[in-house]
Amino acid sequence: MHRTCLLTLITVVLLVAAAGAAERPNVIYIMTDDLGYGDLGCFGQQRIQTPNLDKLADEGMKLTDYYAGCTVCRPSRLVLWTGRHAGHTAINSNAGYVFKPEDVTVAELLHKAGYATGGVGKWAMGRPGSGGEPNQHGFDFWFGYLDQGEAHNYYPPHLYRCAGEKVEQVPLKGNVLMDDTNARGRVAKPEHRVTYSHDAMTDEALDFIRRNRSKPFLLHVHWTIPHANNEGGRVTGDGMEVPDYGIYADKPWPSTAKGQAAMVTRMDADVGRLVALLRELEIERRTLILFTSDNGPHSEGGHKHEYFDSNGPLRGFKRDLYEGGIRVPTIAWWPGKVAAGSTSSEPLAFYDFLATACDVAGIDPPQQTDGVSFLPTLLAKPDDQTHHEYLFWKYGKKEAARIGKWKAVRLAPERPLELYDLADDVGESRNVAGEHPDVVQRMEVAMRQAVQP
Repeated sequence: MHRTCLLTLITVVLLVAAAGAAERPNVIYIMTDDLGYGDLGCFGQQRIQTPNLDKLADEGMKLTDYYAGCTVCRPSRLVLWTGRHAGHTAINSNAGYVFKPEDVTVAELLHKAGYATGGVGKWAMGRPGSGGEPNQHGFDFWFGYLDQGEAHNYYPPHLYRCAGEKVEQVPLKGNVLMDDTNARGRVAKPEHRVTYSHDAMTDEALDFIRRNRSKPFLLHVHWTIPHANNEGGRVTGDGMEVPDYGIYADKPWPSTAKGQAAMVTRMDADVGRLVALLRELEIERRTLILFTSDNGPHSEGGHKHEYFDSNGPLRGFKRDLYEGGIRVPTIAWWPGKVAAGSTSSEPLAFYDFLATACDVAGIDPPQQTDGVSFLPTLLAKPDDQTHHEYLFWKYGKKEAARIGKWKAVRLAPERPLELYDLADDVGESRNVAGEHPDVVQRMEVAMRQAVQP
């Protein structure tokens, strides 16, 4: 073949390949920390303003029966990353865990498929030098907290940047921790609290999108808002720490309530910034956004979840396996693909994200996954949706399962199974186990099966 023709052919092949890669959808997974089912206007909140997320729901789909991986942070993230429910993960509580080489993450799978992979926020799966860092497990880039304990301080002295083989500390402007003589240990004095970590992480997320606008990317935005700030187990100052109370400054509320509301509204504004950037770059129609929370609402740092009815109609909150501890507000947005103003009550969970992301990217998930792709649900193809035989959660000695409308909760191994009909009693106020022994037996079988290797 003539050299000129060969070069032309190679150029055409490369251009076609590049065009095909560019058409593969981007995936952005936004996960807040301790945001309750009732904390957003589109899920019933009356006092905290979330106009951008309400608009996201109007333009997309509300997933009303989407569940976290667990009722606390670290195991919930482990479920999300690996596509395995808490009966098959190494931990089911906030016990320490460092990712192992054999752990397969959604980022690794999409990275191998040619995706740029990035994230910001709370990682919680390995400190520097542990081998569990994000860039050892599929991420090209990560900016934020690596240690879970450090993530409970909104004015840390540094965050971490992971890129390539490097993991480096990034000092935050002005955030010098000073010795304090009071009983709260080491706290940051006001004149040194300059860089709010949430703002720094958001800027890095937007920069990642700009850098990768021309190729498919996976971006995890794991904001720590509205988790209570707590350094080393000690509340540092006001338990709901935010630079200012904004529109809530003059409300006749406790400072912790103002802080909670200001955190959520600040985060909502940043969702608006992210969507605006996608539109500016003209990549919104090839970008799927999933917005959710890592578990139910907290009552920590002086704030009580009841103040804003943060669990909405649900029973329980963070650390419960009742619905309020694990059912989380979730929105899917993908212009031209996900129908505007739509709603789905398909029972789904964090461990479905890995299979869904693989489906979006056009690759097969690993065989060892407990999840199913819910892409058919997002695309309004219910006949193509694979349904779960059951959903399962475990938190320490507590267990829960869902089959269709039925929800079972066991508070301890020696305790009898509680049974609730979520179709008639979403608040789990009436235990009907004695009326449905056949359903209880099905639940028992499912829960035994869920913890088998």
